[in-house]
This record gives sequence, structure tokens and C-alpha cells, in this order.
Amino acid sequence: MRESFHEELNRLEAQLQTESDLVLRSLRGALTSLERHDLELADEVIGFDDDVDAAYIEIEAGIQNLLARQTPVAVDLRLVLAILHDNLHLERMADHCVTIAKLVKLADDAPGDPGLLEAFAEMGSRAEEMIRVAVDSFAARDLARAESLVELDELIDRANRSVVEHVFTIADDVEARRWGLRMLIVSRCLERIGDHAVDIGEQTAYLVTGEFREFTDASRPSSFAGT
Repeated sequence: MRESFHEELNRLEAQLQTESDLVLRSLRGALTSLERHDLELADEVIGFDDDVDAAYIEIEAGIQNLLARQTPVAVDLRLVLAILHDNLHLERMADHCVTIAKLVKLADDAPGDPGLLEAFAEMGSRAEEMIRVAVDSFAARDLARAESLVELDELIDRANRSVVEHVFTIADDVEARRWGLRMLIVSRCLERIGDHAVDIGEQTAYLVTGEFREFTDASRPSSFAGT
């Protein structure tokens, strides 16, 4: 019976990895649609969210079934709870990708700014790296690598602050201002994806040490504060 329990845990972890691959695909699609003003691709990203949601629901149902039949303790219980939280963070990441795709559709006719698009490409690469680091460190129970997410997140936060400053320099007419405000939301979505990756890293720390702690100070200034 215990062997079957651990087989189910292994299956749930594998499903989590699969879900992360779906999220990465969604992120790449959202950023490419933004860069190319590709409305068809934006629609694909929006529709593809159903696949991510299905993966999320499958993992959640698996956890519920597991808890209904088993009573995990100690490390096993921590793993179940960590998978539950990571599953939610991945689903939220995909939601942010959908938001970016919807903003692409809304801003299609507006003039773009090459500097901002370049900044988003860099932020997107950072976000993709953070997702990989978060999921891989969880799978390897690698606390040091999970903690490295803090430095990566600071790079995205810094880029987000630069985007905010840049938007105010290009908003010299109504259309540019409208586009710029929408791009602020894009930037915020990418920043939040990084935050969710850090949250997954915190779950890795919880799994390894048995103690939950936040990697960063929640009282630090917001990225919208311009500091």
C-alpha cells in the first residue's frame, strides 16, 4: 500500500513538470504575439489556457483522492502540500500569459515602442529562466538553487521599474498613452510570473527544511513605487 502511495506522489510530481511545460509554452506564445502583433497567436494562447486548466484540475483531483485514501505524515505530507501550492502558482502564471495575449489584441492598432518590446523580451527570458529554475530545484530538492530565484526576481523587478519610467516618457499623445498604460499591465504580469516562481522556490525550502519562510521581505517597496 505504501509503495502505491509513493507511486501516486511520483505521478503527481511528473504531472507538475508537464504543467510547467505548458506554462512555458503559453509564456513564449504570449511574448511572441506581443513582439509580432500576431492576433492569431494571441487567440491560440487564450485558447491554450484550457489545457493548463485541465492539467491544474487533474493534479488537484489527484491530491484530493490521495488525501481521501491515505494519511501522509512528515515529509510525505509536506510534499503533498507543496505540490498543491505549486500547482496553483503555475496555473496563475498561465493566467498572466492570457492577460498579456488579451492586451495584444486590444493594442493591435496602437503604435508600439521598440524599446519597450525589447525590454519585454528580456523580462520574458528572465521569467522563463525562473520557471525552469523553480520547477527543477523543486524536483531536485535543491535549496540553494531555489534561493537563487531571489536574485533573478530582482532583475525582473528592476526591469519593471524601468518600464514604468519609460512609459511616462513616450506617452505624448492619446494613442501612445493608451498603449503605454496597457504595456504597464504586461510588465506587471511578467513581474508577477517571477513572483510566483519565487513562491515555488519557497515551497522547495519548506519541503527540504520543514519550515516555511519567505525568501523576500513583503514590506519592501512595490515595483510601482519607482524605487
